[in-house]
Amino acid sequence: MTSRAPGALPAFFNYYETPVKLVADEAGNIAGWRLSKETGGWRRADDVVRKILFVGGDEIEELTREEFIGHTEQDRARYLRGTGPIFALYETVDAIVEQADRERRQLTPTEGALVDGIRRKTFVLFETQLQEAGDPAADPSLGIEESDT
Repeated sequence: MTSRAPGALPAFFNYYETPVKLVADEAGNIAGWRLSKETGGWRRADDVVRKILFVGGDEIEELTREEFIGHTEQDRARYLRGTGPIFALYETVDAIVEQADRERRQLTPTEGALVDGIRRKTFVLFETQLQEAGDPAADPSLGIEESDT
């Protein structure tokens, strides 16, 4: 990736295969938040902002909002264990993907849309729980499309 001037926030990236979001903090500065694979919450990651925006490198990939949600939920499903509706939905996605893998094929458009929709739903549910628990970077609104409001 080449360097990128700060643009509209939030901005989304994969940094060493970990989702990172850049947002404006209370003072209007750019704040970085990296997904914690231990908790599924967000860890402050201001140390990577300059590298993402100005240095670049092969380990940085800019993502759309939908790609960011997909990567975040894929990591949460891979690294976290638990019970309840979110984890049941993670198992549903795993079953759909594993079936396609067993059949050595890509997801059909219908399956892909279903997986994307479930991941958007789990993102909103997980972010809402994080927000209620006081995670300052949780933002369930990222998973709500304008047509959903």
